[in-house]
Amino acid sequence: MKINQHRLTEITQTPSQNFDERPDPEDISLLVIHCISLPPGEFGNHYIDRLFCNQLDPDDHPYFKEVYQLTVSAHLLIKRDGSCVQYVPFDKRAWHAGKSAYEGRERCNDFSIGIELEGAEFVDYTDRQYERLADVIRTLLEAYPKLSTQRITGHSDIAPGRKTDPGASFDWQRLLKNLAQ
Repeated sequence: MKINQHRLTEITQTPSQNFDERPDPEDISLLVIHCISLPPGEFGNHYIDRLFCNQLDPDDHPYFKEVYQLTVSAHLLIKRDGSCVQYVPFDKRAWHAGKSAYEGRERCNDFSIGIELEGAEFVDYTDRQYERLADVIRTLLEAYPKLSTQRITGHSDIAPGRKTDPGASFDWQRLLKNLAQ
């Protein structure tokens, strides 16, 4: 896995318009792990792509009436089978964290990379997702020197009380073990 022009090579690129410029493009210093499923608890469809690209049809599912107008994105999505989709180049600010703070610093979107795992807080993530996540993180650590294994966090940690993902089903120790291999 390699990065070329702030994009992972050999994965699906589905550009989102939901991004803007980082205040300091050199300050990529945090990885934020999220989870998403649309509709909640359902996997293996095209709705996440549609949400991040402002194409979600509110008539496709009752839940979509609540979220179809959101302008959100992430840098990456890792699907249940381990395949990846990139929506936003890493040097741009994706809109994934919302109101957030890490170690006293607010606006985590300014300095973070957001990685979504297709999943739900109450469903175990797949072996392929853990393997691919570790591969992606190792590649990012090589490309962006301000990142480290100590600067990986969950959405729940930067937006406590507002967000709970990636949830209790995410095995942080397994991720760290995979990264050490």
